[in-house]
Amino acid sequence: MKLIIGNKNYSSWSFRPWIGLKVAGIPFDEEVVSLYDEGSKAKILAQSPAGKVPVLIDGDVRVWESLAILEYAAEKFSGFGFWPSDPAARAHARAISTEMHAGFVPLRSECGMNMWRPPAKRTLSADAQANIARVLEIWTQARATYGAGGPFLFGKFSAADAMYAPVVSRFETYAIDVSAPVKAYMQAMIALPAWQEWRRAALREPWVIPTFEYDWPEVKRIPAEAA
Repeated sequence: MKLIIGNKNYSSWSFRPWIGLKVAGIPFDEEVVSLYDEGSKAKILAQSPAGKVPVLIDGDVRVWESLAILEYAAEKFSGFGFWPSDPAARAHARAISTEMHAGFVPLRSECGMNMWRPPAKRTLSADAQANIARVLEIWTQARATYGAGGPFLFGKFSAADAMYAPVVSRFETYAIDVSAPVKAYMQAMIALPAWQEWRRAALREPWVIPTFEYDWPEVKRIPAEAA
């Protein structure tokens, strides 16, 4: 299999299936296409009719959209257990994953994923703050109700954790205030070897996209050596 992704520093949608496949131990090749570079749109359109990353290529099969890729992997590699085995937990995991996929626009626009930006707060709108409160509620409820078997939302790492991985990164980057249980969950995610692998690559990337740099023309970067 091959996963076509965007910049590791910025592409939150790419991060979701990538970390899901990595944690599951599923082998795949990857191709990074720097977004907004000349010719990048044509490269992506050649593989996906949506013209967006990520795209999973498995023989003649093309799967685009992060959640669809995770669902495809869950069916093909059922032994890993991308979704909780308990029906109630599984339904809840799918509901919060779909909620993430479909919403939280203010949070996305005001707190874009930017792994090389040194952690610092920024002024956020009331809508973004409401999004943050909802995410904190989701994580706290999932951990309290279903998380007894491990440090992740449903105990064991699941597709729901993959869907919220970029939000963990955002909360770290923008120094969002969280409770102790949420902080412990975030630390468990960040400690994953897959997370660290992605972050190291993100910090080494040469591409700067001004649209995603809130301090432009200044680009605040954590040194690659810090990875």
